[in-house]
Amino acid sequence: MTEDFAKTKPAKSKHIILTSHQGQSNHQVMPIQWGAADPQQRGPVIGSIRSLKYRNVIGTHAGSYGVYRALAVASGVLDPTHKADLTNTSPVVSLGPHLSWSDPNKIVSLDPFGAMAGQVFSRYASEEYDILPTIAITKAHINIPELKDEIAAGRLHVDGELLKPDGSLVVTKAAIDPVWYLPGIAKRLNVDEWELRRVLFQQTGNMFPELVTRPDLHVFLPPIGGTTVYIIGDPAAIPDPNRAVAVRVHDECNGSDVFGSDICTCRPYLVHGIEVCIQTAQAGGVGVIVYCRKEGRALGEVTKFLVYNARKRQEGGDRADAYFMRTECVAGVQDMRFQELMPDVLHWLGMTRIDRLVSMSNMKYNAITHSGIEVVQRIPIPPELVPADAQVEIEAKKASGYYSETEVLTEEDLATVKGRDY
Repeated sequence: MTEDFAKTKPAKSKHIILTSHQGQSNHQVMPIQWGAADPQQRGPVIGSIRSLKYRNVIGTHAGSYGVYRALAVASGVLDPTHKADLTNTSPVVSLGPHLSWSDPNKIVSLDPFGAMAGQVFSRYASEEYDILPTIAITKAHINIPELKDEIAAGRLHVDGELLKPDGSLVVTKAAIDPVWYLPGIAKRLNVDEWELRRVLFQQTGNMFPELVTRPDLHVFLPPIGGTTVYIIGDPAAIPDPNRAVAVRVHDECNGSDVFGSDICTCRPYLVHGIEVCIQTAQAGGVGVIVYCRKEGRALGEVTKFLVYNARKRQEGGDRADAYFMRTECVAGVQDMRFQELMPDVLHWLGMTRIDRLVSMSNMKYNAITHSGIEVVQRIPIPPELVPADAQVEIEAKKASGYYSETEVLTEEDLATVKGRDY
């Protein structure tokens, strides 16, 4: 595959299908009718290499973990013909379907039927087909140490149902692997689909030749991290217009979220978001934490640490006026998260309104509201939760217009918002 070939746009003939896989050229793969309300009409996502004859997507399941699968096969610890036994793996809570599932403009970066693939596509249960879920839904207890402090301070109260005396929290959680509908991704980013496919091919080191050789395949399973959703309270409250919804969309920050680094506000803001979600759920609404694997603004952790060094070593030390400049010097861009794709998970949940968005980010707010979801109130991080070393980040974001500050509404104020009972 040469770069010149990659720049060549394929003919739009419906009868010509180029192929890079032996034995597929004469086989008509099952088309995916993205946005169809009936899953049988929409068709299954078939990405397993066990179904070479029927594969109708580019890439493989499990995102970036597909490489570990290759290592397991190469080292002999995994049988490459293994087929997953999905007995008793179905969702413990039903989420959807919602009207947004049949709108091809609302959801383009995940498969809305991904959690129920084993059920709705059961008629394909043969050895020739290998259809795997791209979403898993379960229940769990999570334990965030700061919640005990919130209980002791009286900001949270133990109800025994959601929040337990030991500070553990009962949640419904969903893990979501990315499934990209390329025409929809291109439209969302306002780029030509062929140009998107060509650049994806080149920037992944020519890893996926089907991007430029299979114009009949429109769905891509990218080798990236996915998203985890934590629902606090009754999931049925999410699409209910009479019940309040609190949301924190949080992009991964391993240093702060896991190890408590104080150079940013990530973990404190995540904890504050969980607190607001608990308060909203205990008052009869529901809270949703969306955790996206986009480390270092999707620049990666190595790039992030390089920028930390550059910021600390520059003349005058770490300064707000050079905060984003140093990132651009290393990465060429301030941010690669592309929040335009983020609202898809909210639409998958059936969300049409967010009463309490725990975020100051204008990028997130604009992406959510432009997708058709109403935001009633934005909740900033309380100043006392900002670590001393993170003040540079806060001041830099203020100066750049990166976020907007809003006053936190009192519970009495919130109770009057659109007449909903908190």
